Amino acid sequence: MTIEEVQNEIIEEFAMFEDWEERYQYMIDLGKDLPLIEEKYKTDDNIIKGCQSKVWVHANMQDDKINFTADSDAIITKGIIAILIRAFSNQHPKDILEANTDFDKIGLKEHLSPTRANGLVSMIKQLKLYAIAYQTQLN
Repeated sequence: MTIEEVQNEIIEEFAMFEDWEERYQYMIDLGKDLPLIEEKYKTDDNIIKGCQSKVWVHANMQDDKINFTADSDAIITKGIIAILIRAFSNQHPKDILEANTDFDKIGLKEHLSPTRANGLVSMIKQLKLYAIAYQTQLN
């Protein structure tokens, strides 16, 4: 699936819920299914700067596609990174860099606290930085 197809699938899933309480619960559930980062990668180098909670992300490239793993010490934040990883994992670096990262269609930014909204931006930025690094290796 392309990033856009995955994002549309996520948007459809969130549209099934009546209110934001249900959507938050769904986000928490997504966080529980997050491909967890190995303990050895829970280092300061892998912490996303700009998040109020601790969020660790690790990336590796296999067959010219990036796979992400992550973890967080906060359940909502874990759900947010799970959504991003679902969209960007197993994708080519170039596709990640060119992807529209507008998650406003599910109302994510408007229903997050300002610090979590800033954290979302920081998470997207970090995933794109990994994509830049791996795209550079491919060139």
